[in-house]
Amino acid sequence: MQSYQIDIQGTVQGVGFRPFVYALAMRFGVYGEVWNDSKGVSIRLDTTIELLKDFIAQIESQKPPLAHIDAIDFYTIEPQNYAKFSIIQSQMQNDTFALMPPDVAICDACEAELFESSNRRYGYPFITCTHCGVRYTIIKQLPYDRANTSMGAFAMCTTCHEEYTNPLNRRYHAQPIGCFECGPTLELRDKSEALSLAQSQIIDRVAHIIQEGKIVAIKGVGGYHLVCDASNHEAVQTLRKRKNRPHKPLAIMVRDTQMAKQIAHISPQEEKLLTSKERPIVLLHKLNTQHLTLSTLVAPDVDTIGIFLPYTPLHLLLLKALNRPIVATSANVSDEPLARNFEEVMKLSDIWDYCLDHDREIVNGCDDSVVMIVQESVLFVRRARGYAPQAITLPFRLSQKVLALGANQKSTIAIAFENKAILSPHIGDLHTIDSIAYYRQHIEHLRQIYNFQEDRVVHDKHPHYESTKYAKTLNAEHLTLSTIQHHVAHIQAVRLEYGIRDKVLGIAFDGTGYGDDGNMWGGEFIVCDDNSYERVAHLDYFKLLGGEKAIKEPRRVALSLLFECYGVKALDMDNPTTRAFSSSELRLYYRMWYNGLNAPLTSSMGRLFDGVASLSGIIQTLSYEGQSGAMMERYYDSTIQSCYLWNVKDGKIDSKPMIKMMPTQPNPTVMISKFFNTLVNIVEQIAMCYPYPVVLGGGVFQNRVLVELLLHKMGKRVLLPQKLPPNDGAIALGQIMQGYRV
Repeated sequence: MQSYQIDIQGTVQGVGFRPFVYALAMRFGVYGEVWNDSKGVSIRLDTTIELLKDFIAQIESQKPPLAHIDAIDFYTIEPQNYAKFSIIQSQMQNDTFALMPPDVAICDACEAELFESSNRRYGYPFITCTHCGVRYTIIKQLPYDRANTSMGAFAMCTTCHEEYTNPLNRRYHAQPIGCFECGPTLELRDKSEALSLAQSQIIDRVAHIIQEGKIVAIKGVGGYHLVCDASNHEAVQTLRKRKNRPHKPLAIMVRDTQMAKQIAHISPQEEKLLTSKERPIVLLHKLNTQHLTLSTLVAPDVDTIGIFLPYTPLHLLLLKALNRPIVATSANVSDEPLARNFEEVMKLSDIWDYCLDHDREIVNGCDDSVVMIVQESVLFVRRARGYAPQAITLPFRLSQKVLALGANQKSTIAIAFENKAILSPHIGDLHTIDSIAYYRQHIEHLRQIYNFQEDRVVHDKHPHYESTKYAKTLNAEHLTLSTIQHHVAHIQAVRLEYGIRDKVLGIAFDGTGYGDDGNMWGGEFIVCDDNSYERVAHLDYFKLLGGEKAIKEPRRVALSLLFECYGVKALDMDNPTTRAFSSSELRLYYRMWYNGLNAPLTSSMGRLFDGVASLSGIIQTLSYEGQSGAMMERYYDSTIQSCYLWNVKDGKIDSKPMIKMMPTQPNPTVMISKFFNTLVNIVEQIAMCYPYPVVLGGGVFQNRVLVELLLHKMGKRVLLPQKLPPNDGAIALGQIMQGYRV
């Protein structure tokens, strides 16, 4: 008999790992102890080497459903002579390497209890156990013990405490445990006061309010949703008007997959995502016939709709009472952070009529994740609740602790140490004072949780990004500041996901990014490895009329492209773009273009999409980012196989031959279909010149049609990020490569 210690790293705290080990030890008949520490979970056993190996094999094969193991090490220690097996108090060191578990949906066992009338938690809207519920959003610091979460404010009743302290109970050390007697409670308010209602009355009252066409702010896991009846046209219209969101699609929550299938086509893989423990919003193809009379204002002008299933007991109770789909959109104003407490949601009181609140504090805000399936590949639009924070094992070991500050839109941040990187959930766009404060809170919280102090800070090259400005405030003596070009970071993030160490041909198509030459890049072909990169081709520069104003006005982009092709003759042309301006505006913009006044150069593929959308006549001004590309998807006709002319010289991709042909074919379906085919042809032809894997990064690769065509045409040679979003949400991870190289 010998004593051994087993050290386990990964997502092993807050997932029922210690009671699992306890039960395993009982089954094996071995004595020892298990505890949480700063690196994960540690176990000591008195046993034989043969039994130890069997024990470890069982840990790996039978681990709890929410656990993820990165490494298991064991070694001999001094004889311990244990008399029993125990779960002991957490032990923390200075450095923290344990990984935070994400929030997950209610499990089947808790859902069954929720609707079992004889159960003491029947109808309890916060029912949870070790295998489900809130995690990251309530953590203040590691280890994941109740005192370190916002549930520390709730003293357990005798019955809950008995469950919590019984290692064989599935609620053993379930930190959010509670019941009607001792746990969080609901409160329904109008704009001035709380309504006098019993807990058992609140859900039915909220359902009635929603049926009346009212808008309700509902506090969830990582923030508030704004909720209304998705089949009530006037309610949806009111929500759009109050939220200042005229066209951007709204996500809907439905009772179950049966209801979802009345609204959208759902493949087996999409259904698996919908019902997964992460419960993301899944972007699905709409059905032509909508049996639930869903308002056409939910997702206008696009062929897809975002649907998700209830992931909390509160959602389940409400959807059962309503039995109809609801709009459930983030409680914020455009570009502002998600509301996380009553003070913040009160700032939105001109949007909602009632607020369904509760008294469990949200420590860490976390929005809903958004995903879609493209050619059987998972494509993230937003990685947040259920998936984040995300721990990534690096294919190298860092000599320093690195803080990567991400970009300015769809922002995330990352910290990295040794061979681990922790990528934050989606934070959002950094355009307002509140959003910048929210961004900084995320940085401070990761520092606090991981007892982390960076040695190196990596940021984007753009001098005016808020992330860059923040980096400059950290210019202390002990810190090293590094920059990495925006599109190189896109490519490096995909290399990191796939663990590629050799060269790749990276294709970065997005809206904007500060280039090495000071121009706005966005249509780039870059060969890179760990230590160097070369921009081998790019969309030839064109001018953005009005600078940033052109980002919201496709007509400005298209007009600039017409000036590139025809010069002053474009003033006399008659097409959807020129008709979008008055004659005096056309002459003014020509002078701006000719003299280069407020007309910076760009190679942006995102802007080219905008220009084509304008030329086709489907849209001239945007109300949300990516609107033109989303609308163009519905016009693609796979029976149209031809493409436009283009050429490349000295690495510059000339789109003028294509632009010149477009006005001669005014049918938007033909124009847009040939445009997509041309982009695929460009990628295919340039990729043939390089013997490397082709990796795709940048927000344009959220376009379902473009990605489907590339995967179909180029097969396995194309590597699309599947664990990370292709947009700026992955930039921070790509920046970690700079921390490695230097």
